[in-house]
Amino acid sequence: MNLRDLRYLVAVADLRHFGKAAEACYVSQPTLSTQIKKLEEFLGVQLIERNNKQVMLTPVGAEVVERARRVLHQVDDLIELCRASRDPLSGEIRLGFIPTIAPYLLPHLVPALRERLPRLKPYLYEDQTSRLVERLRRGEVDAALMAVPVDASDLRYVELFAEPFLLALPNDHELVNKPELDLDDLKEHRLLLLDEGHCLRDQALDICNMVGVRHEDEFRATSLETLRQMVASGAGITFLPELAAETNAANPNASAITLRRFRSPQPQRMMALYWRKGSAREAAVEAIGQVIKELPAVAALQA
Repeated sequence: MNLRDLRYLVAVADLRHFGKAAEACYVSQPTLSTQIKKLEEFLGVQLIERNNKQVMLTPVGAEVVERARRVLHQVDDLIELCRASRDPLSGEIRLGFIPTIAPYLLPHLVPALRERLPRLKPYLYEDQTSRLVERLRRGEVDAALMAVPVDASDLRYVELFAEPFLLALPNDHELVNKPELDLDDLKEHRLLLLDEGHCLRDQALDICNMVGVRHEDEFRATSLETLRQMVASGAGITFLPELAAETNAANPNASAITLRRFRSPQPQRMMALYWRKGSAREAAVEAIGQVIKELPAVAALQA
């Protein structure tokens, strides 16, 4: 048994397809299939159920895959530790972002990383919080920018910036006439929210419950852009994080929406960068966090 065979097994478990797994591992399908068969013979158990329609793990196969992930993660960390000791701010680094921040922060962050940390080669991934946490634990990403709190005591994090929520209103809405709002102003109105799984939905629900605001359950958007379009069409009102709100101000039908701030204390979310405890890329992650904090667009949020 060797590490290569464990990587083949994990690839098949992830992709549920021998051909795709072979392509991902840069080997031929017969080679991959033969090596996994040899691994099964060595271990004395069947790891994979094979038929013409699908590839499935046996119960023991699923356990072996999870342990193989941990072994490969430790080996990868060992390799990264040695590389990082030579030059901690170089090499590949995999960064995750929740969908409500990625499209609005990355246009600022990517050029800044290229300028400030030119030896780093970032790979960027967008996913919901729960999946990013699992990808962090499996070693699929090195760090993830998510909203506090995250239920993950096994991860380290550093808070980077607070992002206020603005209220997006159709232009003919009665609250447009108020230059600044109190949360109590929302009590007689229904808010449009994101779908389950988005942490921004949970944050908005917390605000709604705190002040007794009703929320719209019949419509749940899959993205902030969908929410914005619904507001523009007059379907309701919603919270937008400030970076998203300012970006949306440049969109074609932005004139159909009015943005209003809340009086202090403003509702907001705290964004933090999370990574695995003991990660070999900790120095690089902390350097990236500093770049994010110093972005002009982020600094403006704190003004």
